[in-house]
Order: sequence, then C-alpha cells, then structure tokens
Amino acid sequence: MKKDLTLNGSNLPASDIEKQQATSGGKSQMDRRKFVKMTAAGALAFSIVPRHVLGGAGFIAPSDKLTMAYIGCGTQGFRELLPLLAVPGVQVVVVCDPNQYAVGYRDWSKNGLRDEIRAAIGKADWNPGGDNTIPGGRDNGKDIVDTYYSSKRGGDNFKSCNAYADYRELLEKEKDLDAVKIMTPDHLHGLFAIAALKRNKHVLMHKPLSNRLLEGKAVIEAARQSKTVTHLVPWDSNGSMEQVMEWINSGKIGKLKEVHNWTNRPVWPQFPTLPTENVPVPDGLNWNLWLGPEADRSYSPEYTNMFFRGWYDFGGGSMADMGHYSLWTVFNALQLTSPTVIEPNLSHFINMNGVVPNYVRNDFSFPMASSVRFKYPANGDRPPVDLCWYDGGMRPPLPDELMANNEELPAEGMMFTGEKGKILAGFNIQNPRLFSRRKKPVTATTQAIQSYAHDNMVSALTLFADSCKSGQQYPGSFIEAEALTEAVNLYAASLRAGHLLKYDAVSRQITNLPDANKYLSRQYRSGWEPGVI
Repeated sequence: MKKDLTLNGSNLPASDIEKQQATSGGKSQMDRRKFVKMTAAGALAFSIVPRHVLGGAGFIAPSDKLTMAYIGCGTQGFRELLPLLAVPGVQVVVVCDPNQYAVGYRDWSKNGLRDEIRAAIGKADWNPGGDNTIPGGRDNGKDIVDTYYSSKRGGDNFKSCNAYADYRELLEKEKDLDAVKIMTPDHLHGLFAIAALKRNKHVLMHKPLSNRLLEGKAVIEAARQSKTVTHLVPWDSNGSMEQVMEWINSGKIGKLKEVHNWTNRPVWPQFPTLPTENVPVPDGLNWNLWLGPEADRSYSPEYTNMFFRGWYDFGGGSMADMGHYSLWTVFNALQLTSPTVIEPNLSHFINMNGVVPNYVRNDFSFPMASSVRFKYPANGDRPPVDLCWYDGGMRPPLPDELMANNEELPAEGMMFTGEKGKILAGFNIQNPRLFSRRKKPVTATTQAIQSYAHDNMVSALTLFADSCKSGQQYPGSFIEAEALTEAVNLYAASLRAGHLLKYDAVSRQITNLPDANKYLSRQYRSGWEPGVI
C-alpha cells in the first residue's frame, strides 16, 4: 500500500487537513461536510483493488482487509455493526460482550431493530431468541456477522467469527487484530481504548472517550504515543460553523459573549434513589465483567442497557451523550480550550421521611434537569466567552427577537449571543438565523447535517478503514477531542459536587473545592487498572 496517498483526493496531506479543521472562523476553517464528501469519494476508490490484480472490481483480497473486533453487542452496537459489515475493506473477526443472550434489552420500538437486521442479512425470519423481544448479546452479534458474510460476501472465504465475554481475554488471544470498535457503556470506553492502543490497534469508538476526566486524558496520551489511527464517531455528524463564523468575524453580532446549546435529553429514566429490589442476574450475563472497573454491587436492570447513561458510575449524562454531536466544531472554530469556572444548576429530589420532607443527597445519578455554565478565557483575538449547556427540558431565556414574532425556542437548539445581536440555529448548527439590532433577520442557506443513515455510515467507516491502511490520521481523532472531553467530564463533576468549581488546567485540579477532585478519577477494582488490562 502506498504511504503517500492522501485521504481527500488532493495533494493536501492529512496533517494539513487537521490544521485547517482546528483553525477558527471562515478564514481557513475547512467545511467538515465538504471534507466528508471529498474523502468519501477518494476512500471508496482507494478501497478497490484493480481488476487485473484480483479479477473483479470491488473485490479485496482477505490479506488486504482491516481485521476488526467489535466490542459491545447492544442495540446501538447492532445499528452501527450493520453498515460496518457492508464496508468491503473491513472484516469483523471477533465480537465481544459480557451478555450472551438477547435477554432484558430495551429499544425505541419493539420490532424496529429486528427488522433492520433481517433486511441487512437477507433473512426474513431471523429472530433474536432469548426472550424474543429486542436483539442483543454476543450470540446475536456472532450470528449477524456470520450470516451477513455468508449471504452477502460468500466469495470472501471467511471463517466464522469468534466471540468472547471478556475483552481482556480477547486481546490476549486475538493478537493479529488490526483494529477494534468500542460500543460499550461509557465506563468501559477509556480502559478498553487504552488497552487497544498499547497493543498498537487502531481504535474506532463512540462517545465519550471516558466518563472520568483523568482517564480521558490518559486515553489521549495513549493516542499521542501510539502510531495507530483513532476516530471518535460523533465527528461524522457535527455541523458546519462556516456561516456562523462568517457573521461573527464580520461583526454582525458584535463581540461574542455566550454560546447556548440545549437538548431534550435525557430520554431515558434517571433515578433519584438507588435500586433496592433484589433481582437475579439474567442467565448468560457476566455481571462482574459488565461492572468492569466500578465497585461491586448487586445487579439491577436499572443500571444496564438504555439506563446506564443516567448513572455517574456508568454514564456521562446528557452532555456526554449529545454534546459531542453539536459542540465539537464549535470548540474548534472558537478555539475553546479549558474552562476556568464551571457553574452548575440542577434539579433536586424530596421524599417524605415519615411526616417530614427530606432532601435526598444524590451523588450517584444525574439530575432530571440541569444547566451548566462554562467560562472560557480569551484566546488570541477571541474575547472571553461563556458556554451554557441545558438538558432535561431547560432552555435559555427566550430572546426578545423571537418573543416579538410570537416564536418559541425549539426543544433542541444552539444560540450565539453577542453585544449587538444573536445567531439562532438548530442543535447541530443547521439553518442559522442572524438577528442583528434594528435589522431584519437573515436566514442562511440550509446546511445538511451528516447523519447515521446507512450510506453515510458506510462512507465514514470506509474512511476509517483506508486511513488505517495508509497509516494517515484523518479528522476526528481522540487527540482533537481533548477540550470537549474535558468539558463533558467537568459538567458531570460539577453536577455531582453541586457547587461552582474553579479549574486549573495545568494541574488538572479543582482549586476551590478540593474534595471535588475525587470526581475527576475513579477507584479501580483490582485487576481493572489502566496499566493492567
């Protein structure tokens, strides 16, 4: 494989593309959507071996395929497994999940995922087994991979993929792997990524890098030391800041003061008290492996599957879930690095202890609703700016410009507030509207957002595979996500502490409330330390 091939079909090296992506404003920031289109076309061509070599267009020799382990066989894991199987340059050879059977899973609809799997693998009567409701578990994962390859890529002479419950065992036995994709609950992301990077495996991972700040920093450091390719999936769905920065840089809203971003998440239950019901561990689930580095506790279905995001131990909350999709290009364009102050506001829970109301001190689950303000210092020509995140139905105050027009803020959105005006946009910065003092609103041309539609995912996954083959990192790496990783973990720490935090980025310490530093790391169970697995 030629090492001098570029990923965008031009003469611009991948390293220069990354520099353009990190440059603020309309001056030199490359439109991420243009990059995806350019690289998709180049990568698809890059993947095809000439007919005279292998005797068929589109066929890739087994020795040229990127061998991958797929870690995490839950519902979202399966949704992203299906397009991965359609990438000619990738061969999934291993699946891993501590749960063996399709028991106890939940999803957005009863039969939607099952029907997606049936269509993808070409088997109209496929059923998940288990409790025969929602697909999930490593047995389903192995079956999906084997069935797809036998029916869609029978000429590849594939061997049945292996299946493991324990990621550590997988890494020990499957030494010839090229890459892993990590689709586990959040508390396993960081450890699993570090373990793969130390073994020089390419890593494709869903958000977040970690649900602890210091562990996230360790992931980034491992990525810096490794010569492998890393990619955080939400990059592929971020919106463009091109029009917004053009308006900001031309002074249309005056000096930028605030960025507001709000979501309707959580769309999963969040609990004000710990589970108390004694529930047996489902057959086929290794609860110890599911807990991983976190402290031992009794099994509860309220911890697992769609529920894990709401717990500090296992998830990252609404900002870790959705902020990666909306804020990454915002961080790049505005050159946001580390906040100095994090100010939380959060809902609380009251129960009755006999006849007396009792405030429940919650140090275990995210609140039903919150807003968190991050204060970022000036950076170059960009003045200090506040970033305000809202979830659980919370939104910023309704702007006068919308109130005068009998409009309300949407359930999810983005707003840039300056001294002389505002820019209102969709959650992923789509369809920005300029409200400037004493002038009529200006609406920009609709900006399409990359989505998780099958074809878009196949293109994005092809980029990853070809980047790994060429040895060239492309935009969306773990290293580029450092500032965002810091923000989402400080969001969680501030909510958990329930107090304003002052943060020193150099020491990675909270300076005004020393006890809150415990929320920046975790106490690892024996055998699950980052240097052990």
